[in-house]
Amino acid sequence: MLKINYEKFSLPNGLEVILYPDPSSPIVSINIWYRVGSANEKPGKTGFAHLFEHMMFQGSQNVPKEGHFKYIQEAGGTLNGSTSIDRTNYYESVPANYLELLLWLESDRMGFLLPALTQDKLDNQKDVVMNERRQRYENQPYGQAWEILFSNLFTNDHPYSWPTIGWMDDIAKFELNDVRNFFSTYYAPNNASLVLGGNFDINTSVKLIGKYFGEIQRSNSIPSINSPGQKLKETNRIIHKDSVQLPRLYMAWHSDKAFGPDDAALDILADILSSTKNSRLQKNLLYDNQIALDVSSFQYSARLAGSFIIVSTAKPGVEIEKIKAEILKEIDFLISNGISDEELLRAKNSYKSAFIYSLQKLDTIVDHINHYNYFLNEPDSFIFDLNRYEKVTARDVINAAEKILNKPYTELNIIPKQKEQ
Repeated sequence: MLKINYEKFSLPNGLEVILYPDPSSPIVSINIWYRVGSANEKPGKTGFAHLFEHMMFQGSQNVPKEGHFKYIQEAGGTLNGSTSIDRTNYYESVPANYLELLLWLESDRMGFLLPALTQDKLDNQKDVVMNERRQRYENQPYGQAWEILFSNLFTNDHPYSWPTIGWMDDIAKFELNDVRNFFSTYYAPNNASLVLGGNFDINTSVKLIGKYFGEIQRSNSIPSINSPGQKLKETNRIIHKDSVQLPRLYMAWHSDKAFGPDDAALDILADILSSTKNSRLQKNLLYDNQIALDVSSFQYSARLAGSFIIVSTAKPGVEIEKIKAEILKEIDFLISNGISDEELLRAKNSYKSAFIYSLQKLDTIVDHINHYNYFLNEPDSFIFDLNRYEKVTARDVINAAEKILNKPYTELNIIPKQKEQ
């Protein structure tokens, strides 16, 4: 499965099409990535990309409101969408005989959403998004941590400094013309890639894709993203009081971007630090010293930049400073003394097994294909991706830790309102 056969071409309007036929599958899956995320927004105008995760299911010129759910689910299929800082995707899977239904639905909202985008629908979804924000951020324990962390890790003019869902004040001020312009600019065929996977005839699918997507107008201009370089001169600490029971520590460093030279080594480093009971931070904080309820670390890889993050929740009565001291001690020890062969092998096997496991489902495979096409311009990068981890050496991990974690970082303390430190 690590080597796929695919065909890739572009329509005259710029839509990239990638076909991955798999006759053994009883279903077909479509996955469209639009190269637009919250990074394409501007300060004061945030939340547009996430809004369209909602608006795209509110009907288009020829599809009634909620029609996408109705038609796909009545066909026995599944569907959804997601938004990140870098991209937005929509995806569906149905029995193979419903291929044309998939193409019609996706083409109608790509080409004919605006005629059905009304002020009433915008007002309705604006309320939905504001309620979602209250549920997931304002009224959720630790819910505002990530936006506080990233808005302090990145400068205000960097497109990763605001949350994907948008600031509440900006959401409240959504205007129909702004929303329409955002759609016309970014949700166009020349800013998208379509992956079709599963049981279909190639010639038939090419004709159908041309029929449904060929006449959709391209965007006249897609603005480039301004991404100023980021470097912390000194560690900054933010203390945020919240309605939580226990203090939680967040530490974030600027790191390598997706598929950058240190990206895979930082993934391995995160695994060694916190993925299992025998990992360094879990063993220290949770079992030996018993000062934390949990600890996790991960490399967040994005298109313009990356972040290496460590999070730990204190046990009752334990101060955050004590946890932070142990974390920094473990990092220093790792840099000074290296890692063992067993740790490196376990981390690599962990990534390999998770990677192979992810390839069991067709909709995940087509998402991988679009992911590779977006970041590497090569849809068949499965072996390349896996080999990135196979090639990581112990020295690579130590060098990445020294290079990234010895630098200043952003620290966030979420503390209970009643228990100020």
